[in-house]
Amino acid sequence: MELHNLLINDKEIVSLDDVFLNQYNQKSIQQLIKENKYVAELTKYGLPVNNKILLQGNSGCGKTTTAKAIANAIGKSILILNLSNVVCSRIGETSQNLKQVFDKAARDNSVLFLDEFDQIGKARGNDEKDVGEMRRLVNTIIQLIDYFPKNALLICATNHPEIIDIALMRRFQLRINFEMPSKEILDTYYDKLLASFPLEMQLIERKYNISFAEAKDYTFTIVKAALIEKLEKEELLD
Repeated sequence: MELHNLLINDKEIVSLDDVFLNQYNQKSIQQLIKENKYVAELTKYGLPVNNKILLQGNSGCGKTTTAKAIANAIGKSILILNLSNVVCSRIGETSQNLKQVFDKAARDNSVLFLDEFDQIGKARGNDEKDVGEMRRLVNTIIQLIDYFPKNALLICATNHPEIIDIALMRRFQLRINFEMPSKEILDTYYDKLLASFPLEMQLIERKYNISFAEAKDYTFTIVKAALIEKLEKEELLD
C-alpha cells in the first residue's frame, strides 16, 4: 500500500500547556523530553536514551494529546499510524505496511505514534491457528522496535496493556499510566476550556469522575446551548 495511506494526516500542534497530567506523569514526560533533546550528549557518556514509550490506561485521558505535545516539545514531526489501513487480512502485508511506516520514521528522525497498539501487538496464544499468524506479526514488530534508531522516538498507546504480548512489553523503556483525572486536575482543565467564553457561560455545573474527552464534550454542549439561547433572544428583540 502507498505510504501516505498508512499515515493519518493530522497537522494539529499541541503544546505541553494543553496536557493535564498528575505530578508523577508530568515529571516523567519532562525527563523524556530532556533526554530526547540531548541524545548526542548523553550518548557520548554511554547513557541510554528512552525512546520507546508506552502510554497505557483509560480512554479519553490524554494519551494522544500527550504524544503530540511531546513531538512538539522536542521539535520533531509526528507520524500517526492509520491502523485501519495498515492491518490487512494477510499478515505478511500487514508486516510490510508496518515496516514502511517504521522506515519512514527512522529516515525522518521523527516521532512515530501507534495508537491502539493492542490491536497489532496482542499476546501470542496457544491456539494453533492463531500462533502462526500472530507470531509472524509480533515477531516483525519486535524486530522493528529493536532496530528503531535512538534519534527517533516511538510512542505507543493502549487502553488494554494486559493483552499485549509480554515480549513486546519488555521493549518499552518507559511506561506511563493514564488514570481518570482527579477533581483538581479536571477543575484546571475546565478553567482552560471555559476561559475564552463570556463570564455568564463559564458558570456551568461541573462534572467529575469523567475523562478529559467526556469533560470537553459535556462543556461544549452546555456552552453551545447557552450561546444559541442568547442568540435567539437577541433575534426576538431585533
